[in-house]
Amino acid sequence: MAPRGSPLFLERGSYRQRRVMDAARLVVFLGVGLWMIPLLWPTAGAAEEAVPMSRALLYVFGVWALLIVASVYLAYRMRWLPKTPEDAEAP
Repeated sequence: MAPRGSPLFLERGSYRQRRVMDAARLVVFLGVGLWMIPLLWPTAGAAEEAVPMSRALLYVFGVWALLIVASVYLAYRMRWLPKTPEDAEAP
């Protein structure tokens, strides 16, 4: 529970700032998870048809490019957010 006298909800600017920073932290875990997916693909010794190496490389570099784009977007969003609540109130 929040102590008496403190606001129940966060201000809109600080809330967005925290969510963008949380998303930036989660990009790392998203990348690790996406890069582990090829470990689940069947190999040449399996009864199922194996995934060609060319398709696996396209997947890995596609994930890499997606992570770069996501990081650039989040960095751009963080650039325009106020650093402190006092900055948000400045004209």
